[in-house]
Amino acid sequence: MSKVIRIGTRDSELALWQAKTVQNALEHTGHSTKLVPVKSTGDLNLDQPLYEMGITGIFTKTLDVAMIKGEIDIAVHSMKDVPTALPKGIVEAAVMKRASNKDILIHKGVEFLESKDGIIATGSLRRKAQWLNKYPEHKVVDLRGNVNTRMKKLEDNDWNGAIFAAAGLERIEIKPENFLDLNWMIPAPAQGAMLIVAMEKDNYCREALAMLNHKESETCVHLEREFLQVLEGGCTAPIGALAKILNGNVHFKGALFSLDGQQKIEVERTIPMDNSSGLGKECALEILNNGGKELMASIKASLNI
Repeated sequence: MSKVIRIGTRDSELALWQAKTVQNALEHTGHSTKLVPVKSTGDLNLDQPLYEMGITGIFTKTLDVAMIKGEIDIAVHSMKDVPTALPKGIVEAAVMKRASNKDILIHKGVEFLESKDGIIATGSLRRKAQWLNKYPEHKVVDLRGNVNTRMKKLEDNDWNGAIFAAAGLERIEIKPENFLDLNWMIPAPAQGAMLIVAMEKDNYCREALAMLNHKESETCVHLEREFLQVLEGGCTAPIGALAKILNGNVHFKGALFSLDGQQKIEVERTIPMDNSSGLGKECALEILNNGGKELMASIKASLNI
């Protein structure tokens, strides 16, 4: 059987770039495709911080519904936006080779880093908490919108800088020269990775997508998302996680922060890749047993979750 694979995607420039990358890869393997752009709730409501909207998978839900209704066959997501539990009937079909996992600061000069008066913009609780952990006297303001919108807002406001995922800016080639790698900041679980989902019963699409899966990236992001799931973070808690495979070993680093950045509970492990099954869960349980349980309860109470 052969069919045209309808690729669902958000309609931002970055999301379309990601969907076209998947489209090109599928067509390279001999499949016919069609892009179907859709607006998500997260894109429509730019006036409210994401955590206040209280919806798990705010950037993925619209595409999930379209897929379940049969309007699209597959959906392409930034994997860090995808809830750790997928809707019934929808499965992971491929993880593309991961791009940069780094957070970067786009700035108007770095002198402010030595002062107490810095103003930084980000819509991420994780980035905010880690920035305040390192620069407790700085002010962090909310920033929403697609990458182009956020770059424009940075330009139009008197902020010293804004934090972005390096991968997003690199993919659509708008990464400016005035950036600083935040090598000390632990990225979001699965940051820099693209996930393609399909219906569980759609064997045609699942077989087509299996050819695009990058095993090493899949292994790392699954450990990070397992860590996130056990901590019960979703995208509403300041949680960072990063797994890397080096010389046959998996190096894992994860952390949970308080909303104000003053508390930090961290874990770091290196084990042989063959023994890495369950590593994300083990690291999350270590954090929960070292005060993380109480900290998570405090975060949820503060956010009314």
